[in-house]
Amino acid sequence: MKIGVFTVLFGDMPFEKMLDHVAEVGCEAVEIGVGGYPGDAHCDAAALLKSETAQRRFVRAVEKRGLIISGLSCHGNPVHPQRALANRHHQAWRKAVRLAAALGVERVITFSGCPGDSDDAKYPNWVTCPWPTDFSDVVKWQWEEKLIPYWTKEVNYADKQGIKKICFEMHPGFCVYNPETLLKLRQACGEAIGANFDPSHLFWQGIDPVAAIRELGPAIYHVHAKDVKIDRINTGRNGVLDTKPYTKESERSWIFRTVGWGHDLAVWKEMVSALRLVGYDLVLSIEHEDSLMSMDEGFRRAVAFLKEVCIIEAPPQVYWA
Repeated sequence: MKIGVFTVLFGDMPFEKMLDHVAEVGCEAVEIGVGGYPGDAHCDAAALLKSETAQRRFVRAVEKRGLIISGLSCHGNPVHPQRALANRHHQAWRKAVRLAAALGVERVITFSGCPGDSDDAKYPNWVTCPWPTDFSDVVKWQWEEKLIPYWTKEVNYADKQGIKKICFEMHPGFCVYNPETLLKLRQACGEAIGANFDPSHLFWQGIDPVAAIRELGPAIYHVHAKDVKIDRINTGRNGVLDTKPYTKESERSWIFRTVGWGHDLAVWKEMVSALRLVGYDLVLSIEHEDSLMSMDEGFRRAVAFLKEVCIIEAPPQVYWA
């Protein structure tokens, strides 16, 4: 496995300076934002798509520092009920797919999106309970009329570009938020659909990441290294569903943390072992959203922590069998 980083946290650095920095700290891979929610500070997809020379220069800048590009990230909501917003995210997604193909990157990382509750809706509707019974009808409509048709078409589009790994981050607020919904969409749309496995979004839902890894198995295409700290007192009072701003750390039921500051080495070693058990041996891509640490301190501590948990060498031949 390699240690990587989602470079959006260094969006204020020029591209090559950022590459120098992450390589010096100990990363071997970069995940690069190309539009949507993470932005595109290091990668102007539209400009790169116009120039093969610029594409080669971009890839060389990464490779000469001993790095690989683990994936292009374009997190958005292309099934948003507001058509202008949905189309903006759709176009960003398609540019990401074309650019990944042009750069020789196998994985595009994104969200499933979430529609509204009807064609007249203005905002997404993430349904979390079956009652009143109207909600069950909404979920059925969202999947059968919006989500599955959209991603069936986009799987075909990606395949024509040569991209066969679409990595959905299972994120509450979107239709794909846990292993069950990821596998449901994969069954409907094909094996190009897989997971960008981010344990932080599973921890606070009460999902065991190791059980989730075993459930998803070969459907795991990419992994984020991000942690969560559950506040036992606030959770005990209010449960895990929490709409307070992330900056109200002392009031929230949980907050995002740098890896190792939410769960210890034993938990992360078990996750890494489970990933190898199901055949994943690519990159653990650090995503920094820890509001208690600076970007650089959180990043450096994450790299140091992951060096303790990564399994680097190939497994042995079992001579003792």
